[in-house]
Amino acid sequence: MASRNGIRIAIAGVGNCASALIQGIHYYTPERCEEGVVGLMHRDIGGYLPCDIAVVAAFDVDARKVGVDVNRAIFAKPNCTKIFMSDIADSGVIVRMGPVLDGISEHMDSYADDRTFLRSDAVELNKAEIVAELRRSGAEILLNYVPVGSEKAARFYAECALEAGVGFINNMPVFIASDKSFADRFKARNLPIIGDDIKSQLGATITHRVLTDLFAKRGVKLMRTYQINTGGNTDFLNMKNQDRLKSKKISKTEAVQAVAKKRIEDEDIHVGPSDYVPWQNDNKICFIRMEGQLFGDVPMDIELRLSVEDSPNSAGVVIDMIRCCKLALQSGIGGVLEGPSAYFCKHPAEQYNDDVAYQMTEAFIRGATVRVRAVV
Repeated sequence: MASRNGIRIAIAGVGNCASALIQGIHYYTPERCEEGVVGLMHRDIGGYLPCDIAVVAAFDVDARKVGVDVNRAIFAKPNCTKIFMSDIADSGVIVRMGPVLDGISEHMDSYADDRTFLRSDAVELNKAEIVAELRRSGAEILLNYVPVGSEKAARFYAECALEAGVGFINNMPVFIASDKSFADRFKARNLPIIGDDIKSQLGATITHRVLTDLFAKRGVKLMRTYQINTGGNTDFLNMKNQDRLKSKKISKTEAVQAVAKKRIEDEDIHVGPSDYVPWQNDNKICFIRMEGQLFGDVPMDIELRLSVEDSPNSAGVVIDMIRCCKLALQSGIGGVLEGPSAYFCKHPAEQYNDDVAYQMTEAFIRGATVRVRAVV
């Protein structure tokens, strides 16, 4: 059995996804887990339950969150995800002011104040100060939740993780785990990293991948396809700036291309966010269309509409990522965690069919758990 000392995490970006994660940490009590848990891919990983995770440091740039207890900050605007666990006591962890860098898109100022990032007037922590905070707090893993398109900010926090000597989970579509230079540096420091760009529990990308794989396995030629998504959270608002969307479109498109029997021509595939609809809040609506040819070149098509609450849809996956990262730390495994990255993320260093990635992840969990038990 793994140590019951818990898992100490730090969070960069206290948005909707962090809100769903922290609510979930408190929602999945040992009693609820014993009752027959709903909504988790793994109840227990290496002896750890979701409630064994504790946030010990947090960073943001919004005036409504900086200087506030992290358990209060997750309910501050512009966060708009579903509240399923409101009775959460203060943690004693105060959100600190991180560097803005490219974390706020210029176009945000043209939207109503209640949906716009407000830059805090607090003094930004520099790299040395953030590294010191990670060490002071005893954080073991840093989660990157900065906004889509924040290339500089994402890389900054990856550098902080390396210097502080903590594991890194890159939930965003900035290529870090899939960047060999970064991957090699984490390997050299014997620090685990999982990434890049989280797949939701049952979201647009995993659904599109499964259908694409089904076409290939059933001998149906996929001629053309699109995936269009709309939402009303700040992620969709942020992505109205097309310059910030490049890595996201690459990540989502390659996730689908990777499981196609034959690579689809660029003009025949469109995968990516479409538009920001304010009243949707954290609800994400996805439209998928797939056109193919059956036996005798006879045409067929599928159209699908998926509606999900976006941030809780990723939180259960992150909880598994955190526990896998903890097992890697305990068992001395550094570098990119290949199986978990392929199973949990859209843009891993190496793409695998989801069935294969699942088996790789289960094998990793079994192997790492055995190594931890041998040490304990």
